[in-house]
Amino acid sequence: MPMQARYNHLLEVISGQRFLRKQGLGNEVPFFICPFKPDEAVAMARLQRQLHNTLDQSGVRPLEINLYDIAIDLLKTRGIWDQILEMEASVSKAELKELLQGVLDPEAHLVPAIAARMQAAEFDVMFISGVGEVFPYIRSHNVLNNLQSVAKEKPTLMFFPGAYTHSLEAGASLDLFGRLRDDKYYRAFNIYLYEA
Repeated sequence: MPMQARYNHLLEVISGQRFLRKQGLGNEVPFFICPFKPDEAVAMARLQRQLHNTLDQSGVRPLEINLYDIAIDLLKTRGIWDQILEMEASVSKAELKELLQGVLDPEAHLVPAIAARMQAAEFDVMFISGVGEVFPYIRSHNVLNNLQSVAKEKPTLMFFPGAYTHSLEAGASLDLFGRLRDDKYYRAFNIYLYEA
C-alpha cells in the first residue's frame, strides 16, 4: 500500500469515533500494530509526524512514546548512562545486552515510566515508536504484555518495523524487521485491517 494511502487510512481510522471509543474489539485491550517494512523507516517516521500534527489540529490528542528516548532517559535518571557508554567498548555484546535488559526491564522500569507520562498528559491515543532502535534490549511483545495493566482506557498504536502475521498453524506473531520472530502476541489488532 502506498504511503499516502496508509496515511489516509490511519487518519480516517484514528480520528473516527469507533476507534476512539474502542468499539468492535470484543473486550480486548485496545492495542493496534502498524507494521511497516524496515526500509520504510524514514518515510514512516515522516508519516507519523504528519499524522500526529493533523490529528492534534483536528482535536484528537496523540501521546508520543518513543521507546529509545525513554530508555535513554531511564539510564540518565538512574545515573548509569555515562558508565554504560564507557564500558560498551570493553564488554561483550551478550554482557551489555544482559545489563541493559536488567536496567530497562519493561515490568520494573519501562512501563512505570510510560505510565508516568500517561498520567501527566491528556491524550486520546498513544503512539509507541522506537521499537527497532531498542532491540534486542527491549522486546515489543514484553512492552505490550506489561502495558496491558496500565493502558486499557485509550487506544495504543505501536509503529512496528516488520510484520504482524496471523496463521492458524503458528498463531499471531511480531516478526521484527521481517526476519526475527519477536514472539507470539495475540492481543493486538492490525490497524490496516480495522475499519473506520
